[in-house]
Parts: sequence; C-alpha cells; structure tokens
Amino acid sequence: MNIYVANIPWKATEEELKALFAEYGEIDSAKIITDKFTQRSRGFGFVEMKDDDAARRAITELNGHDFMGKNLVVNEARPKEDRGGSGGGGYRR
Repeated sequence: MNIYVANIPWKATEEELKALFAEYGEIDSAKIITDKFTQRSRGFGFVEMKDDDAARRAITELNGHDFMGKNLVVNEARPKEDRGGSGGGGYRR
C-alpha cells in the first residue's frame, strides 16, 4: 500500500521516516518530496508498505503523531490523477 505523509518536518530524513513506519511492518520505500530547484523538502512524502493490514495500522496510529515536533497527517495515497488535455494556457486576444 502506498501511504501519503504530510506535515513532515524540514529536517527529517527519508531514513528517519522509514524507521518510524518500520515499527509497523516491512517498508518497500520511503520518499520525501523535494523542490526541484532548491532541493529542500516540500514537507510531504510517500511510504510504501508490503502488507496492507500493517499499512492501515500505521495510518491509524501515526495520523496526528508528533514527529520531531510536528503532527503528521497520514492517509492512504490516492492514484495520481490524469489531468488530461493538451496542457498550457495559450494565446488569447
């Protein structure tokens, strides 16, 4: 299961995030999303867990959990939406 984690402290590392969730089960990956220009954390990320039951338990117990002074927001990640269309604005008279 893919888990969305928000309100991650700026100083947190992917290893620290992984260790937090590893208490609930086996972790496939833990990724903190960074700004492509500054390389700084954007304050959210994703954790993938092998076992759905363990993932649900982690979501229940870690949502609102104090992690390095900030209360995490944890829930099941939704699939990325296809935004469709041709993109970009365009020239308008």
